[in-house]
Amino acid sequence: MKIGDVELLFLGHSGFFIRNGKRIAIDPYNVNEKFKEKADLILITHSHYDHCSIKDIERLAEQGTVVVCTADAQSKVMKVQGIELQVVEAGDKLDLDGIKLDVIPAYNVKKDYHPKSEGWVGYVLSMGNVVFYHSGDSDFIPEMQKLTGYGKHGNKFVALLPVSGKYVMAAEQAADAASIISPDLAIPMHYGSGVIGTEKDAEKFVELCKSKNIKAEILEKA
Repeated sequence: MKIGDVELLFLGHSGFFIRNGKRIAIDPYNVNEKFKEKADLILITHSHYDHCSIKDIERLAEQGTVVVCTADAQSKVMKVQGIELQVVEAGDKLDLDGIKLDVIPAYNVKKDYHPKSEGWVGYVLSMGNVVFYHSGDSDFIPEMQKLTGYGKHGNKFVALLPVSGKYVMAAEQAADAASIISPDLAIPMHYGSGVIGTEKDAEKFVELCKSKNIKAEILEKA
């Protein structure tokens, strides 16, 4: 889908591909074999297999591709040949050839699947006047309240939020998070790949968002 002069594609599960002169992939997992594009930048939120898939990173990377990841994923990602590796932690701010990146905490509040102590992350990615927030595997956490400012100053603010429940937010919590974040558009993720979550979770999220006057949309897998 087009958002301003930026194109956003859903790769499935929690994976996305962004085009705006630069080509950026986030958490690619089980990418369709027909998808042949390469990425200039790949963002990995944490080391779990459905977010840090070496097979998919290798498919999307080319010589000089920058891969940004957390420390726990470093040893896995280093196996990929020809990339430039950048290790980050929550609170970091990067400028990667004009792409501004804020690294945001991602964790569970009352579950043990993604403890805060692990230091796993989401990303706020600013490209021109479009800003994307990919929450990574997270519950509705207090840090999300600080994200409302990204939608100001004429920016289009897009939130990519998990909806499957169990390991992450369910549709209800994700809609509550969206109501706090106040994006121009909310898009569900973390479903439909066979790991956990179904299209019904995504549909429920969209309905709940609309009841809160938040625009939400399901993207078809590229």
